Amino acid sequence: QLHLVESGGGLVHPGGSLTLSCTSSRFALDFYTIGWFRQAPGKEREGVSCLSNSDRRTKYADSVKGRFIVSRDAAKSTVYLQMNSLKPEDTAVYYCAAEEGPYSDFCTIEPGQYDDWGQGTQVTVSS
Repeated sequence: QLHLVESGGGLVHPGGSLTLSCTSSRFALDFYTIGWFRQAPGKEREGVSCLSNSDRRTKYADSVKGRFIVSRDAAKSTVYLQMNSLKPEDTAVYYCAAEEGPYSDFCTIEPGQYDDWGQGTQVTVSS
C-alpha cells in the first residue's frame, strides 16, 4: 500500500484559498493516477478532481470547475489541489486516492476506480 498522506486543510473564510497536498510515505507518486474526493457530514463521498499519470489529463466536478486546480510536482512526488474562491458548501473532509496502471491520459472521479486512499484532511469554509 502507498500510505497516502493529505495535508493543508484548515479553516478559511468564504472567498479564500487553500492548497492541499498528497504524498506517499512509501513510494513516489509520479506514475499514479490521482483522484481527489470529499465527504461532507451526512453526505456521500464526492469526486472532486483527478489527474492522469501522464499529467496531460485533468477532470473536475462541475461544482468546483474554474475554482480548483490539480497539479503534480514530480520532483517532490506530491500532487496538489489548489482551491480558490472557496464556499461554505466546500466544507468537507478531503481525500486523495491513487490508482496504479499503464501510462495513459485517462482519469476518473469515480471512487471505485482507486486502490489506495489517504486518511483525509478537514477543510472548513466559514465566516
